[in-house]
Amino acid sequence: MDRLHINGGVSLEGEIRIAGAKNSALPILAAGLLTAEPLQVCNMPHLVDITTMLELLGCMGVQRVVDERMNVQIDSSTIRNLKAPYELVRTMRASILVLGPLLARHGRAEVALPGGCAIGSRPVNQHVAALRSMGASIEVENGYIRAEVEGRLKAAHVFMDVVTVTGTENVMMAASLADGQTIIENAAREPEIVDLADCLNRMGADIKGQGSNTMVINGVEELHGCSFAVMPDRIETGTYLIAAAATRGHVKVKDTCPQTLEAVLRKLEQAGASLRVGEDSIELDMRGRRPRSVSLRTSPYPAFPTDMQAQFTALNAVAAGTGSITETVFENRFMHVHEMNRMGANIRVEGNTVIVEGVESLKGAPVMATDLRASASLIIAGLVSQGETTVDRIYHIDRGYECIEEKLQSLGARISRVPVRSG
Repeated sequence: MDRLHINGGVSLEGEIRIAGAKNSALPILAAGLLTAEPLQVCNMPHLVDITTMLELLGCMGVQRVVDERMNVQIDSSTIRNLKAPYELVRTMRASILVLGPLLARHGRAEVALPGGCAIGSRPVNQHVAALRSMGASIEVENGYIRAEVEGRLKAAHVFMDVVTVTGTENVMMAASLADGQTIIENAAREPEIVDLADCLNRMGADIKGQGSNTMVINGVEELHGCSFAVMPDRIETGTYLIAAAATRGHVKVKDTCPQTLEAVLRKLEQAGASLRVGEDSIELDMRGRRPRSVSLRTSPYPAFPTDMQAQFTALNAVAAGTGSITETVFENRFMHVHEMNRMGANIRVEGNTVIVEGVESLKGAPVMATDLRASASLIIAGLVSQGETTVDRIYHIDRGYECIEEKLQSLGARISRVPVRSG
């Protein structure tokens, strides 16, 4: 196990390249189960969650080849096992994404109930209800979802009670090989949904309406292989831009997709950042100024993303003024607040809202990460602190950020990864 050591007080300056989106790569890897032909996935991020998904596919008998540029080719023609075991699924919620493809192509699946970050309840009941409406027989017992269908899945009219990204993705993949036309209403609209749909269509699927709240999927007899490049990671992009704003720096992020970040960019401008947006780049310059506090409310895309609220909490902690941040997507996603207050922040939790009164600076302290995005927020807090901050449990950060300490070092941050000796 490692920890990060940060000596704060440095304004970030320079350029970095953004990696491929984890939340796009994971469902696209699962989509490889829908065809017997090889699927090549390019622009893959080098992350623990990607490794876990590849291990999960491997334990099913899927052949995987990874080249030196992190392009991955998967071949599920060799699949021999339709079970996703708890040992792998417990570490990553995205493992549930193999359920729909296995059921659609093989008529059977056994998937452990997923684990992942401790950010509240994210039930799989909508996945189960949708697949049942498509003719699947499903039992949830002893920690596993056991599903089977006679013949092919049947098209259905699926209404999502609440917007769910993985639920939408599971139904999309299952419906691609179902008999008839499936309509998904109240579908998730995230850019990663569009990326998955674009990949499936390139494999021969017939999907329309991606990016809207109503999707129409006409099932086809079979899908084929293809080569597909994963979109840039909008959450990684936003995290580095917020870190630059909090440290009063000047940073350019390249190989990104600005149009997926409109809600975040508006808030950065409200915080006082000067932005120059290119076709695939975003340049942020604070001109040495202290950021201004912002208030925001999370909501499904295209509104402000829940995966960015912790980072803005860190920015507000050292900003001029008072800002409020309301979380509407997940409960129990303010566990970073206690750690920041130990660093001298003035933050109080009122229900599903945090009120942040900005202070001039934070003080370095030992802190502990509790989930992926909380980890990123504590790193930002360390960057704007006086003295040394140590961040423990950084296995969370490695699930979603590629080489984060190296990228921050290239921007001038004094940050290093240090092994923790047991005993």
